[in-house]
Amino acid sequence: MSTSSPTAPPKTGIPGLLENWRRDLLSGFLVFLIALPLCLGISMASGVPPMAGIISAIIGGVVVSRISGSFVTINGPAAGLIVVIYDSVQSLSQGDAMAGYRYTLAAIVVASVLQIFLGVFKAGKLSAFFPSAVVHGMLAAIGIIIMAKQIHTLVGVKPAAQTLLGTIAEIPHSIMELNPEVSLIGLLGLALLIAWAVIKNPILKMVPAPLLVVLLGLALGQYFDLDHIHQYLFLPDAEILPHHEFTVGPAFLVAVPENFMSGFYFPDFSKIADHEFWIAVVAIWLVGSLESLLSASAVDKLDPYKRNSNLNRDLTAVGVGNLLAGMIGGLPMIAEIVRSSANVNNGAKTAWANFFHGAFLLIFVALFPRLIHEIPLSSLAALLVFTGFRLASPKEFAKTLSVGMDNFAVFVITIIGVLATDLLIGVAIGIVAKLLIHISRGLKLHNIFSLVHDVHQPDADTHHIQISGAAVFSNLISLKSLLADLPEGKSVFFDLTDADLIDHTVMEFIDHFAEEYNHNGGKCEIVGLDNHHSYSNHHLAARRRVNV
Repeated sequence: MSTSSPTAPPKTGIPGLLENWRRDLLSGFLVFLIALPLCLGISMASGVPPMAGIISAIIGGVVVSRISGSFVTINGPAAGLIVVIYDSVQSLSQGDAMAGYRYTLAAIVVASVLQIFLGVFKAGKLSAFFPSAVVHGMLAAIGIIIMAKQIHTLVGVKPAAQTLLGTIAEIPHSIMELNPEVSLIGLLGLALLIAWAVIKNPILKMVPAPLLVVLLGLALGQYFDLDHIHQYLFLPDAEILPHHEFTVGPAFLVAVPENFMSGFYFPDFSKIADHEFWIAVVAIWLVGSLESLLSASAVDKLDPYKRNSNLNRDLTAVGVGNLLAGMIGGLPMIAEIVRSSANVNNGAKTAWANFFHGAFLLIFVALFPRLIHEIPLSSLAALLVFTGFRLASPKEFAKTLSVGMDNFAVFVITIIGVLATDLLIGVAIGIVAKLLIHISRGLKLHNIFSLVHDVHQPDADTHHIQISGAAVFSNLISLKSLLADLPEGKSVFFDLTDADLIDHTVMEFIDHFAEEYNHNGGKCEIVGLDNHHSYSNHHLAARRRVNV
């Protein structure tokens, strides 16, 4: 599992399988152990049958791995889409959760077609339009929502509130009314996840923490006999508890069909003319595409061979996978960072590791559905609470603040916007807030979507890119298109001397491009920032030119 930088990248396709099958098979198995509980938990939190997440991960591994443009990414359902799917099921259900699920499957299918078009027409660069503070704010808000909803499941209480803010407000009441045995399973699982995050021992870290949480939950579930409905007394002499008699039973365990084939459901397109249906389509399409592109780019940075994914092909492949998943009852998938990171750390070499992870999931759910049924819901809730905390941890707030107060303000505004309204409106509020900050700093209206740049070639091996006016997230797409066509191995100079305003998103993009270009054998430098005022001490903070 060496992380030293190798020279020759592994082969792909069948030659890559023959060359690296041992490492990829082992990594695929270890990732399967992580993916199984996460897929179940994400399904549960999304308000759909548990098998939906498993179906998505199987297709993501067995099908998408064979046509994607990435190398070490793992495709499957992700926490970032929980809120989108849950809201879709609720808004389309009209009181019938199963009907809402089938309408949502239809929305997934339509969104997948749009996603395929994005990839085919090489529109992956549209992800540049979303400022990083808004994206991080969206993910942090999703983390808060996941925690708010799953804390109730972790302590074994069903909240009465129907709204998000009501669900958050009801947390103290659920804690006071907690079911002791169910809570013990969830809290011990959460403690184990926290301990595993702190432990540095590489041998212990080889054992996936989600697997340990599930094994602990299985053991405690058997000890507390959750298979059978019964009541028990807890501390009958304690006066501080509101009551002492509690009920447990199979309702606190994962519900899966005994027959794998009976876990398939088919989409219902009868609401395709409704306004709510198209809101769901846009949300699934937008958030899924954005997360997949950002995740695939992040995973490329973890690859010891520094291979760059073909993002447009990857987006097309994920769209095809989502189309198939939506047709048979699966959740939408993305290139998932946590499982992909584990894949890299386990020594995976090629996309066959993704294939093997999907194959192991298929074999397991087909042969051992009864074992999945024995997993307590509170164990899965512990995994989700921990995942939600990582998305909205104090470190994320501190990291955003370090870039600049303007970045932090947009981050917080996006979080509040998502929590107070919904995902799409919250993201739109964040984007408008970012634009207003730029306008207050001198961004001209005609510059909002137009980036002025010139390319000079003093010689065949040198590209001099001069940027004028304002370079901000909303006009970055044209620059991204330009750089995508630059040949490798040349000398590239970004001259920002005449740039009046440069925001963090652009600075971050240029810095990442320069790093990758230099790594691939070229030479890329950023010049012309001497007369710019930085809005914070961060090296990639927004800057404004000072008239001298």
